[in-house]
Amino acid sequence: MTSIGPISGINPAISPAAPLSDAKAAPGGAGFADTLKNALDQVDRTQQNSGAAIQDTVSGNADNLLGAVSAMAEADMSFKLLIGVRNKVIEAYKQTMNMQI
Repeated sequence: MTSIGPISGINPAISPAAPLSDAKAAPGGAGFADTLKNALDQVDRTQQNSGAAIQDTVSGNADNLLGAVSAMAEADMSFKLLIGVRNKVIEAYKQTMNMQI
């Protein structure tokens, strides 16, 4: 009986023990860690902009109530999208961990 040998010509892009920060970006694009960090930063910026718009409206510095409501809606939508992506990632992780080898 012969044993199964390794597949030649296939090299992993990232070793399993390597942290995300040490991973090299794919040619022509950003890596997964960079993309995730950019998305989190963008959600944080929308949350901060919403808070500033609300604060300006409440304090009387701005008369644009529609702008504050729009900023709140944008922040809410971006946060809900972030939570949805997080839930999908956790679900995929759980399914991967439940796979039988």
